[in-house]
Amino acid sequence: MKKIAMIFAGQGSQSLGMGKNFYENSDMAKEMFEKAGERIGVNFENLLFEENDMLGQTAYTQPAILLVQMIAYRLFKEKCPDLKAELFLGHSLGEFSALCASGAIDYVDAVELVHRRGQLMQDACSDIEAGMMAIVGLDDASVEKVCVEALSQGKKVWPANYNQDGQLVVAGMKADLQSLEQTFKNAGAKRALLLNMSVASHCELLSSAQLPLASLMEGMIEDNFEAPVISNVTTSPYSTKKDAVSLLKEQLIKPVKYKHSILAIADSVDIAIEFGNGSTLKGLNKRIAKDLETLNVFDMETLDKVVKEICN
Repeated sequence: MKKIAMIFAGQGSQSLGMGKNFYENSDMAKEMFEKAGERIGVNFENLLFEENDMLGQTAYTQPAILLVQMIAYRLFKEKCPDLKAELFLGHSLGEFSALCASGAIDYVDAVELVHRRGQLMQDACSDIEAGMMAIVGLDDASVEKVCVEALSQGKKVWPANYNQDGQLVVAGMKADLQSLEQTFKNAGAKRALLLNMSVASHCELLSSAQLPLASLMEGMIEDNFEAPVISNVTTSPYSTKKDAVSLLKEQLIKPVKYKHSILAIADSVDIAIEFGNGSTLKGLNKRIAKDLETLNVFDMETLDKVVKEICN
């Protein structure tokens, strides 16, 4: 039996129309849309299938992504009920989907949790001009050195997402990020691209959100893990409520070590299956650990294809 990692992408993987194929072809998907919408007072059909300004807002982006991921995962589990994951792994927001898939939190509670998490993140950055910048073509140590020197000068800039070699996203004050664009390029970066984001994820600017998020998690997460979840903060597995609350609280202000996490699990699993919209992690995995086969489930066709390959 092959050892399988179930993986989930984070914010940035969303797009208008995601989940529509599931919604149109699955009664389970329709029911999940309805229950999730009732919990947070959102019409997910309108949010995901019609042009609007809300899908780009963190408080709505996060539950939308998680919902579609959980629909994809539940449809897969319905067809492969006896298949057990070796571990669960997510990128940033995706760690909450991983936690949900593991059985440690109900999907409706998870939708509310990440909706509230998104609100807390927006609130933390509401009175400041925060942002994120992708640094391309520069090694991690060089990016880290620029950030350390900037911090020593009173600027607020931190490494936030370790995605792959030569791609590290930094977070902080937008003006400080912009002031360092040429510095990164002088250090050897091919690009220093300011992202279209109004929050600064995974850095100290979100510290005010930590305690409220931990309080919410205490009331929703349970000690009920089918398999361990890999922490974005430590790259190590955890499988208790205590660790989940502690590590996901830390995840708000600590960088996502996705690249390191994939390298840490590559020798212990045979296949990774990415659930939800697009194939963001599949693309990253090819460049991080080329021998780790990654499949993805984002509609009914890919669902059937992966079920045929894995479960038959």
